[in-house]
Amino acid sequence: MKTKLLLTLLASIVIASCATVATSPKAPSDAEVTAALKASFKETASAKIDRLDQSELQRACSVASETGKDLDPKVREALQAKSLASVKYPADGKYLGDWKRGEAIAQSGRGLQFSDAPGAAAGGNCYACHQVDKAEISHGNIGPTLWNYGKLRGNSEAIVKYTWARVWNSHAFNACANMPRFGDAGILTEAQIKDVMALLLDPESPVNK
Repeated sequence: MKTKLLLTLLASIVIASCATVATSPKAPSDAEVTAALKASFKETASAKIDRLDQSELQRACSVASETGKDLDPKVREALQAKSLASVKYPADGKYLGDWKRGEAIAQSGRGLQFSDAPGAAAGGNCYACHQVDKAEISHGNIGPTLWNYGKLRGNSEAIVKYTWARVWNSHAFNACANMPRFGDAGILTEAQIKDVMALLLDPESPVNK
């Protein structure tokens, strides 16, 4: 009786093991995942398939995130240096536009979606991640507060150029930053970035009151 029961239990274990093997397929490769994603989408208006193509920096940061490991310091330094070199500063040497237009850009989250015509002006959606104007109580906290940004930092040439570079390509200072590359990725125009700069640095902006 005991032998029969033991054999029955062993058979159950073998059957369960086979079922587990049968229902645990091999994980797809990165290339297979990318191919599946590209096959699942189609280009519509401003939404293009090439958004799925990763840059060298994005691939490095994706691997670091998947493995739970920090980027190698030398790799991080090289990627950040390359990002900083990509920054295009204003050809006319003027960095500040109109802070009122900058506030409208910071509030707007539209643009670059399937329903937006190619070339249509996009917003910065800054409030999704930052506190900007203290009068606006609806804001995210993924990024640091920008309240009193210019008042605390001043408007020296170093600060102005740093701020421009940070908005243009945030990866210049943090390789795996979550902040969009507003200039480098063509999200905002040079004129729009000047307006956002004014929102942050103009003494008359409500940000600095």
